Amino acid sequence: MSTSEDRLSMRPDADVEPLESDRSIGELVAQLGTDLGQLVTTQVELARRELTAEAKDAGKAAGLLGAGSLVAYLSLTLFCFAAAWGLSEVVPEGVAFLIVAAVVGVIAVVLMLVGRQRVEAAKAVAPATIETLKEDAQWTRQQMS
Repeated sequence: MSTSEDRLSMRPDADVEPLESDRSIGELVAQLGTDLGQLVTTQVELARRELTAEAKDAGKAAGLLGAGSLVAYLSLTLFCFAAAWGLSEVVPEGVAFLIVAAVVGVIAVVLMLVGRQRVEAAKAVAPATIETLKEDAQWTRQQMS
């Protein structure tokens, strides 16, 4: 059976002295408060920068999507009329327009599904900040114990 001295000597850090053994508990607590304050400030700055970058990217993407959508709408309108009038040479005019409308509707559904997938993928908010906050919380727990 091992004694408490044997258990202490088995620990790799048993012979390690504290870095600042001459500091009082009050000084250590004050230093911990300062360190935690700096940590929170750093995390807030990281989150702000990360969210700003994501907002800029999202704004640019939205502008391009809006402009492209407007041009595509105008082009599609003209194309649909041309296709329906061309198809009306083979089938009655009303049926030709229904066929073209059905094809355009299927394309619209596919585009909306792809767009929804991309929006959901963009919802991840500040992944680096979340990861570092988890690491900081773990570090803080270790410091407190």
